[in-house]
Amino acid sequence: MQKKNRKLGTYPSLLIVISLTSALFLIAFSGWIALTSKQLVLHVKQNIEVQVYLDKSLTAIQRDSVRNLISQKNYIAYSENVPQIKFISKESTAERVLRETNEDFRSILGENPYRDAFSLRIKDDYFSENQLSKIKTDLEQLTGVFEADYAKDFVESINKNANKAYLIIASIVVLLLIAIALLINNTIRLALYSQRFIIRSMQLVGATDWFIQKPFLGRGVLQGLLAGVIASILLLGIQQIAIREIEDLAVLQDFQKLAFLCIFVIFLGILIGILSTYQSMYRYLRTDLEELY
Repeated sequence: MQKKNRKLGTYPSLLIVISLTSALFLIAFSGWIALTSKQLVLHVKQNIEVQVYLDKSLTAIQRDSVRNLISQKNYIAYSENVPQIKFISKESTAERVLRETNEDFRSILGENPYRDAFSLRIKDDYFSENQLSKIKTDLEQLTGVFEADYAKDFVESINKNANKAYLIIASIVVLLLIAIALLINNTIRLALYSQRFIIRSMQLVGATDWFIQKPFLGRGVLQGLLAGVIASILLLGIQQIAIREIEDLAVLQDFQKLAFLCIFVIFLGILIGILSTYQSMYRYLRTDLEELY
């Protein structure tokens, strides 16, 4: 065992790589869940529409005029330079209600009780409760608009639950980082124990701290890099399995952000490897001779 560890900076590192890989994978997995959740919330929000009900006395020309006014609002979403405004006639609404309830209100009331309406899609930046409330007020001020409405309770629920989910995930990541720091520090200190006499001997012959630390820091970089790469590969493997097994999950994947997440995990592994090694070496280099034995 001593022959294997005579060279400065060489010590068993498998346990360190395994521990760091496990922790980085958990961080990467939490980040992927956060990205997927964000895309899910965004997808749901993009399908939330604001309903604008029109006065019953409007002519076709007046209705088109209202549509043009609405399309000029800066909160209206566009797709291929086309404002996302859909006209829903009162006849189609009555037919839909008849199919769903099998009750024809026209035969009871003598007229169609529903109104022509526009269904609007709003830009993502305006999906807070405060912004939607302002949009509702703004639309109701237009001439020819009877009322504007949206799924208020649903929007509140999405925003509240999304914020809770992000807070929980952020807390998990912070706890994992703390656990990594403690685990890796202890693991490296145990690994350095086998090199304590080599380190002390080099100090006695006048070697500088940097000269002694350099091979250990280099090993820390390699350990962090290897752990980050393995954790990223594991994450991509889990993602591909999940996409095959869960229908429509691919729609929620942002592969560009996932690539940035993998790069972040690799750099995080390198950073942790350097800092943990440096901190452990710093303490070791200042250990008293009595404590060394």
